[in-house]
Amino acid sequence: MEACIVALDQGTTTSRAIAFSRSGEIVARAQYPFRQIYPQPGWVEHDPMEIWATEKRALAEAVAHTDPKRIAALGITNQRETTVLWDQATGEPVCNAIVWQCRRTAPICEQLKAEGLSEMVAERTGRLIDAYFSGTKIRWMLDHVPGARARAERGELCAGTVDSWLIWKLTGGKAHVTDCSNASRTMLFNIRTLEWDAELCHLLGIPMCLLPRVCSNSETYGCVAEGIPGLEDLAGIPICGSAGDQPAALFGQGCFAPGQAKNTYGTGCFTLMNVGDAPVRSRAGLVTSVGWSVGGRTVYALEGSVFNAGSTIQWLRDELKLIESAPECDRLAESVPSSGGVYIVPAFTGLGAPYWDMYARGTIVGLTRGTTRAHLARAVLDAIAFQVTDLVRAMEAEAPCPLTALRVDGGASVSDILMQTQADLLRLPVDRPAQVETTAFGAAALAGLAAGVWTSLEELEGLRRSQHVFLPRRAEAECAGDYRQWRRAVERSRQWMENNGETVAFS
Repeated sequence: MEACIVALDQGTTTSRAIAFSRSGEIVARAQYPFRQIYPQPGWVEHDPMEIWATEKRALAEAVAHTDPKRIAALGITNQRETTVLWDQATGEPVCNAIVWQCRRTAPICEQLKAEGLSEMVAERTGRLIDAYFSGTKIRWMLDHVPGARARAERGELCAGTVDSWLIWKLTGGKAHVTDCSNASRTMLFNIRTLEWDAELCHLLGIPMCLLPRVCSNSETYGCVAEGIPGLEDLAGIPICGSAGDQPAALFGQGCFAPGQAKNTYGTGCFTLMNVGDAPVRSRAGLVTSVGWSVGGRTVYALEGSVFNAGSTIQWLRDELKLIESAPECDRLAESVPSSGGVYIVPAFTGLGAPYWDMYARGTIVGLTRGTTRAHLARAVLDAIAFQVTDLVRAMEAEAPCPLTALRVDGGASVSDILMQTQADLLRLPVDRPAQVETTAFGAAALAGLAAGVWTSLEELEGLRRSQHVFLPRRAEAECAGDYRQWRRAVERSRQWMENNGETVAFS
């Protein structure tokens, strides 16, 4: 009986479980959405118990569609930076999770910058000081949840990213661990020594006893506990692969050699390039993360993050009511030859790389009386491609090796018009795989290596197949002109704070 691996893919809006065969094919899948909570402008939260309930339900359903005896191991991939604080004795969260998109800790970040910590943080962690990362989220919880700091200092609480939360729940509280890729997104982890940085934890006021033990991305962290309702058939199965969603996708895309890169078109966009076994210090607004640590070898990635990509299509659908479904955005966009001079900068929660402007806000420029919803749909897709172009241009300037193609995945990568626009702007081939569930497969592959289902990176690389390679078609000068206009629109979005004073400052 052929073994399979089940990956838990816990994203920003949905909890999923996908079972993969040894040949890399999907044999079962299930997914459930969960609520997005917006307590104040710029704040985003999730209910950790709802994350657990939906992920558990998806796992149980996926297992029901295959033979549990086939399952060799579980792997986990997760929305990064989203932070959970919970009671060590009861396993109950003490408050909602603070989501990676949340900007509430911007004042803490400004304080850290004012104290002159930017250089030390960048040198040790590969991060810029920004509300995006987990460290200031933990600090905020300890400062604002009644009694949390005293309980943390007594060792009564646990803090972690969503991978830690799920592994804790799956093992019945026996394992409080994280992997190197998730740890490197906290702004508390030294990416050179691969350890929590005691000085940074002290400066942020975070007791180190809160933090999980850091492990490699491919080893046994624990086993599924007995007696978990709905998961009784999985008791004893090892959990032995874990990676944040973006390095998992880099791994799942088979980007095992320096210079290979991928972009995931999800809620946000995330471009990662394998830069080998030494971290690259970015001066252009990118960050350096641990890609993975497997078999005693650590691989680093240069990364740029866009906060709003697929979420912009959701905004068009849910808030503006201009479309009824994501595919309709494509159909509308294809009905016009261009955006008609309209540019949308979706800085709903500020701008990520390479700008790192916490106070920029969403902007639409170029509207005329002739602008239609089709032009807005086209401008939304263009905006996603423009933002990725920003990232790749910064990456090309700093990477120690040339980028020759971009491998793509994520929900919006199914859009042919978006992928063609991306190839035109980058002047590079854009390679979409036949298996677009690369994030989940990356987690499964890491678990499968530890469980002996696969034996080498070469074996995993041989499983990847291209579905379509998009080549540049539009004139380069025309694309360059569009990109210049995009950069002007970005500057308009960044001037909003300047023009409105303190009215947009976060609490």
